[in-house]
Amino acid sequence: MSVDLSRYAGTWYEIARLPMWFQRHCVDSKAIYSRRPDGAIDVHNECVTKSGGVERAKGVATVVDAETNARLTVTFDNWFARLFGSSRDGNYWILDLDPEYRTAMVGTPDRRYLWILSRTHQLDEATYQRLVERAQQLGYPVSELIRARHAASS
Repeated sequence: MSVDLSRYAGTWYEIARLPMWFQRHCVDSKAIYSRRPDGAIDVHNECVTKSGGVERAKGVATVVDAETNARLTVTFDNWFARLFGSSRDGNYWILDLDPEYRTAMVGTPDRRYLWILSRTHQLDEATYQRLVERAQQLGYPVSELIRARHAASS
């Protein structure tokens, strides 16, 4: 799979994810990716918490595999970095991406983190199940997936 990072840029809404400490209070999350002139990607993650607050994390993604652009390293500029970390091998792997860039599945090589993403707040059940099956084939613990609860104002 080859990823056109200009098409991948923009807003992605979390449909489901594996449990993780740094998103433990999140019920509605989104990521906004913007291309930079130097080729890197600005990352802006935002989530609405159970109590209605908003948590944000900003970082920079750098391509690790220039042949496909599907493996990136993300470094965050706050406490998020110590939790999420980065590695030479890439810690943001685009595992599945539909041809129209409407849905994506992103994970880490250690299979501890996984996100199912969509350009919209909703994802039809057939597409969701296809992505879950793909994640299971790749060895992710899909029985632990948490589905997002999107706020009306997002």
